This record gives sequence, C-alpha cells and structure tokens, in this order.
Amino acid sequence: MGRVLLVGRLAARDVRRRPAQAVLLLLAIAAATTTLTLGLALHGVTSHPYEQTRAATHGPDVVAQLSSASVRHSPGQQNPGPQILAQVNALVHASGVTAHSGPYLLAGAVVRAPGVTAGVEVEGRSPAPAALDQPEVTAGRWVSGGGVVLERTFAEALGVGVGDRITLNGRPFRVAGIAVTAAVPPYPNLCYSVGGGCSAPFPDTSSSTNAHLGTGALGLAWATQPDARVLASSDAGPPAYVLNLKLSDPARAQAFVSAYYRAHPAHGGSFLNSWTGIQAADGLLVQDEQQVLSPGAWLACLLAVASVAVLAGGRMAERTRIVGLLKAVGGTPGLVAAVLLAENLALALAAALAGLAAGWLAAPLITSPGAGLVGTPGAPSLTLPTAGLVVAAALVVALAATLVPALRAARTSTVTALASSARPPRRRAALIAVSARLPVPLLLGLRMVARRPRRALLGAASIAVTSTGIVAVLAFHATAGLRRFGGASGLSNPVLTRDEQMLQVLTVVLIALAVLNVIFTAWATVLDAERASALERALGATPGQVSAGLAAAQLLPALPGAILGIPLGIGLFAAANGAGIVTIPALSWLIAAVLGTLLAVAGLTTVPALIGTRRPAAEILQSEAG
Repeated sequence: MGRVLLVGRLAARDVRRRPAQAVLLLLAIAAATTTLTLGLALHGVTSHPYEQTRAATHGPDVVAQLSSASVRHSPGQQNPGPQILAQVNALVHASGVTAHSGPYLLAGAVVRAPGVTAGVEVEGRSPAPAALDQPEVTAGRWVSGGGVVLERTFAEALGVGVGDRITLNGRPFRVAGIAVTAAVPPYPNLCYSVGGGCSAPFPDTSSSTNAHLGTGALGLAWATQPDARVLASSDAGPPAYVLNLKLSDPARAQAFVSAYYRAHPAHGGSFLNSWTGIQAADGLLVQDEQQVLSPGAWLACLLAVASVAVLAGGRMAERTRIVGLLKAVGGTPGLVAAVLLAENLALALAAALAGLAAGWLAAPLITSPGAGLVGTPGAPSLTLPTAGLVVAAALVVALAATLVPALRAARTSTVTALASSARPPRRRAALIAVSARLPVPLLLGLRMVARRPRRALLGAASIAVTSTGIVAVLAFHATAGLRRFGGASGLSNPVLTRDEQMLQVLTVVLIALAVLNVIFTAWATVLDAERASALERALGATPGQVSAGLAAAQLLPALPGAILGIPLGIGLFAAANGAGIVTIPALSWLIAAVLGTLLAVAGLTTVPALIGTRRPAAEILQSEAG
C-alpha cells in the first residue's frame, strides 16, 4: 500500500508542477475519444424515426415494383395489363399476405424547377387516403388535379415548397404538398437495393430521364392517377407499377422476399424490397457519417499517441536528473516507470470520461435522420460496451505512448541520468565532409535530429497522419465534384452535404491535434537542446541561426511525413469509399497541401525556437556547470 501511495503522490506532484502539459495531454486524448464516441453513438439512431414514420404512414411490410413487357403505355389504358395483373395476383395471394394497396402506376419524368433539373418517379394515387402506405403530408395537402406532392428530402434538394411551380416532362404542375413515406427510401437513396442501381428496386421507366440525367438522380413524387397516366404516355419504356403488401408477421418480411425469388427465379419483372431493407436505406445518411467518423477517430487516436509520446519523452528528458536522484536515494527502475505510467494513465482516464461526456452531448447535433423521416432519434446510444471501448482506447493510447519512455528511463543508469546527456550523434568521415558544406541552421537542425531520432520519427509520423487526413478530404471533394448523379443540374445532395460537415469537424480535430503535437515536439527539442544551443551561441552562432536550426529540426522530418501522407490519404479514402470511384486530387492541390503543412510547422516552431534563444548563453552554461 505504501508503494502505491508513493507512486500516486509523486505522479500528483508532477501534475501540479506542470499543469499546462497535463492539460494539453488531456485535451489531445479527449479530442480523440470525443470523435470515437460520436462514431459509436450513431449506431441505430435512425431506427426510432423510421418506426415513427412507418406508424404514421401505415407503412407496408414489403414493396413490390412490377414491370410488364409492353413497349409503351397507352394514354387511354385505365388498368394494368395482364402481365402486371398476373404478378399482382401471385403476390396478393401469397402465403402470409393479409392486406395490400395498389398497384399504382409509376411514371418516369424530368422535373424542372428554377435552376434545377432532375429525374423523378411519379406515383399515381387517389385523392382518398389509402389503408396501406398513405404518405404523411408535412406541408400543404394531398394530391389533386394539376397538383403534385414531393417527397420532403427531394423537395429540399430542388429548393421548392408548397405553392411553387415546376414542370414534369414539360407539363406545368403546382407543388400541392410535401410528404414523407416509409415505403420508399428518400432522395438520394431511392435507387438503393441489394443489387444497386435504379434498375433493381425501381425500374427505370423513363428513357427521357435516362437520356438527360442517367439513372441516379431520381426523386419521388405523387400525383393523381390521370396525371400519372398522362406523364407515362410520353415515356417510351414499359409501364411500371408499385404494390404494397402487409404480412401477418412483419418480422419475416425479408424471408418472404427471399421465398418469392426462389419460387420465381425470373422474378416475372418484379423487384421486392422488405421494410428492413428500406429502413437500412433510410439510415444511409447516418451510416455515411459513421464511415467518415470512424477512420477519422482512429487517425485522431494515432495523433494522440504521437502527442502523448512526444510529451512523455520530452518530460523524461526534462526529468532525467530527477530520475537519477530517485535512483540515487533507492528508487527502483520499476518505481520510476510506475510514476510516469500512473501519471499518464490517470490523465488518459480523465480524458476518456471527458470525451464520453462531450461526445454524448454533441451526438444530438449530428444524429438527425434527415428530412425523409418524421420523429426524433432520441438519446444517443451510449451503452456500457461503447463506454468501455472508449476508455480502453484512451488507456491504450496512453500506454502505447508512455511505455517506451518509461522503460527507457527505468533502464537508464544512475550516472547517465544524472549526467542528463542526449544520445550523441554518430560521427562518420563522409557525414562530416558533407555537413561541413551545409548552411549553419541546416547543420544545427540535422544535429538535433541525429541526437533524438525517435522524436524525429514521431514527428514525421504525426505529420504523415495529419497529411493523410487532409489528402483524404481533398480526395473526397475531388470525387464528390463528379458525383452529381448523371449530370443533374443544380441539385444538392444531402448525403454529400452531411459528409462535408463531418469532414469539416474531423479536419478541425486533426489540425488541432497536429498543432498540439508540433508544439510539444518543438518545445521538447528546445528544452533538450538548451545547453547545446548555448554552446553553439558561445562558439559564434547567432541567435537567428540557432532559432532557424530548431525550426529545421522540425521541418526535416515533416517533409517526408507530408509527402508520405499523399498516397496514404488516397488509400484511406479508397478504403472508406469501398467499390466507389476515387478521383485523385489535382497535383496543384497536393502540392499546396504539402507546402501548407510545412509552412504551418515552420510557423508553429518559430515561437518556441525564439523563446529558447532569449535566455543568455552564459547563464545557461553557468547553471549547468553549477
């Protein structure tokens, strides 16, 4: 018990003596754990809003999209053809089906609003409410002649509201209302299915839409059945219908879909989607946030490791004589290592708790399920396993960063610790001949790097991690610039907008951690090189040359780190993007990112370097001699 108390007192004393360093270390780990908490807290946040939307709209358990082999839909045709009716009968009378609505005609169209052109699937509906899948009107009123109701996310992307005028296939319509539904994934995920592409869950019924926009820019609208037939008459593709089914056991919706496909291998022109599949598509907005936050959180953890390692190493260099004194009075190597580990692990635990609290409080700001659902997501999912994972990550960060300096300090002999000397650089004839021709600042910087190679590697690694994050953001913007859904003009994408917001948050976190790390490294280098810098000034080097040398000691490892971040950043975005297209950022962007990183490192190093040369050289040498 006495040993534990001694370790605790020594660790607490060191924290009190260096509160600024303790606060910076706590902030570094807290930033990483906050980001990690946000990513974990997003799990399942759209389940509750989807259930509320499904209840409010009498959502179906299975939605079937039916297509016939007819070449064209006749304007005078009032009912589905025999092929559609055969598919309807097979589904309606299938085992487990208790109710249905439809079939409703789907008409592909090109919608034009002021400054915007996009593709839309228009579903022909009756003005009377349906018992199954009756969209919830959130503004305006339900369909009427000459009026169209838009799915809410799609209306926001178009930038239109109730009463505005739009055209569908060149025909004027008034926006009668805005609604949400649980039967169809909201824009831009209307084409979502296990097979991907609009041809799977929603057959592309509009050749004109294909010609102008491709198959990825589709939104959803509802119109009266006569208006839908008129729109379908200008469509060269086969007519399509949507049929909603209610099952006796909603939990078996996906099994019903699989059984239908097994019984009808050719599908008969039908494509079925269960409510669970639609729910997954409704959650893609938040799922994209997780895909952005998860790698960002681990990048932040890596930066936190580098920051803690540099801070721990710098503090060990600052406390080397104290370590020697502890050993001289009987302190064991284990005691020395335990003090440093206990101090940083305690700070990591406090940072983890702060990160959990900050992440839990900030989660509601990013858990909005989007305009496609009604209701609220409720409290973020912060379970005991989630909290345990965050705390474990913080402790691992502190342990991984502190263990090596602690063991190195424990193994240092008492005489060496009291001498407090850094690792002497290896002097080779060829190296001396080359260095003799270098400018004085660069020569001094190389000498500092050679004295602390581990610190230089950590600095390069932290810059590489930061550069990786920046290049990944640039790759996202370069790729997102081409993802405009087949050329849709002026149409916003809520998924890309949300991704950009998350990337802005991550960029701020990564840059803040990188700034802390550069400051840690620069200040540790200044403290470590204080006596050597005083000798250099005593031998004729100017304070400006010494300051420039300190800056060069940070820039030399930063350059390869910034360059290495380019392929790593592109690879990270490619891994996060899965099988999607990855566009390599323009060369000018990459060069600007590398130069900007180096300029930032130089600027952040300047202040500690100038502070390190303000103390007179004679005073430093006299204090060291004493």
